[in-house]
Amino acid sequence: MDISEKKRIVIKVGTSTIAHKTGNLNIRTMRRITRILSDIKNSGKEIVLVSSGAVGLGIGLLGLKERPTDIPTKQALASVGQCELMSIYDDMFGKYSVIVSQVLLTRNIEELKHVENAFNKLLEFGVVPIVNENDTVAIDELIPSYGENDTLAAIVAEIIKADLLVIMSDVDGIYDSDPHINPDAKIIQFVQNIDEHIEKIAGGASTSLGSGGMATKINAAKIAMKANIPMLIMNGDNPENLYDLFDGKLIGTDKCTLFYNKPIL
Repeated sequence: MDISEKKRIVIKVGTSTIAHKTGNLNIRTMRRITRILSDIKNSGKEIVLVSSGAVGLGIGLLGLKERPTDIPTKQALASVGQCELMSIYDDMFGKYSVIVSQVLLTRNIEELKHVENAFNKLLEFGVVPIVNENDTVAIDELIPSYGENDTLAAIVAEIIKADLLVIMSDVDGIYDSDPHINPDAKIIQFVQNIDEHIEKIAGGASTSLGSGGMATKINAAKIAMKANIPMLIMNGDNPENLYDLFDGKLIGTDKCTLFYNKPIL
């Protein structure tokens, strides 16, 4: 599979990638991501960015010590954090003359065709849509065991008929065992069938600020694979690897996991 030929790309970044453990913005990493995505867009790719971080940023802005558990507080944090998140993205992408838009979606998307049309028009205009769940009003998305943006990214990829879904996480990919317990754990480079073993080694949420984890990424992979969209997990701490990805150098290495339901050529 030639990744360099993929044109319409959905890229998801998690809270653990763009925020410190304090919830405050990781400015250095976010600047690197926006610069690299702008450059990749300039090469002719269509980029849709699904970004977590609103609640995490709200935690930092309001000085809370940890992620709250009650829905009203999460709604308030999402409202504060989303405003800040988009302001920062607009400023950072603007430095590279890239126009961004905000798209807030709920899980109960009734008019999918209208959503697809909106994305298509934005991409036609050369805009980078920045997508998040509408956490302020859609409380279902705020329940930790249910709501997260990995699944949303896969749904968006399916809606817009993306050529590739990239999940940027705090790990390089999915391992054959828990790397925190087994120092010899190895990256599983290719997954063509999500079987019982893959399900078993997928854990829970990985950070106190984010609501995702490997289990949610497996769920996203199921959606993507069903739609015949390849999905890749890579480490968001090294966004420069996106250059290697689109140069065809990353696939088949220990720096990522590719989920794809066709033979790898």
